[in-house]
Amino acid sequence: MQAPVRLKKPLLIIFFILLADQVLKFWIKTHMYLGQEFSVFGQWFIIHFTENEGMAFGMTFGGEFGKLMLSLFRIVAITAIGWYLVHLSRESRRPGLVYSVALIFTGALGNLIDSAFYGMLFTDSYARVAEFLPAGGGYASFLHGKVVDMFYFPLFTTQLPDWLPLWGGQEFQFFRPVFNIADASISVGVVWLILFQRRYFGTEPKVALIQEKEG
Repeated sequence: MQAPVRLKKPLLIIFFILLADQVLKFWIKTHMYLGQEFSVFGQWFIIHFTENEGMAFGMTFGGEFGKLMLSLFRIVAITAIGWYLVHLSRESRRPGLVYSVALIFTGALGNLIDSAFYGMLFTDSYARVAEFLPAGGGYASFLHGKVVDMFYFPLFTTQLPDWLPLWGGQEFQFFRPVFNIADASISVGVVWLILFQRRYFGTEPKVALIQEKEG
């Protein structure tokens, strides 16, 4: 019978993805100003510095009060996901399930760090490169910082057909949202869970049940 997944590997996933996420965000904040961009590969992979209020892929939510509520909700959610991850690592025999939850946890934590601390650690980035640990304080208080985004993949732009309801005749660009490593981590974890949900949350295969009884 396969042993439950231990916490060591999920912790390594969390550490390295979180490290990459924060190092890249720190570099962006201390080397670029808002709206600045440069091409990595042609016109379809661009580093474009933007900030958002804390939701994935640049979405916003309800001004300053909404921002605070979103940050508090994220703290509760991260705590719950963290507890679930520890529980899974002790009980689950499905490594993919544990790793996907670890990816979601890491992404949520990465963006929470921006929201919680970046406002106190940096000056704003409007028309200038931000200063780290400014003498006069940062641009926002605790839990009111903005999330740093930078990955932009405008793979192609086209015009939607006129017969399409609501969006007919409008310009469509794929992929328009600007995102970061934390957003990508959440997305990969969620897609992983969706693709293999029957394996992770369905009934145990009969062979596995027999092996457990025999064990």
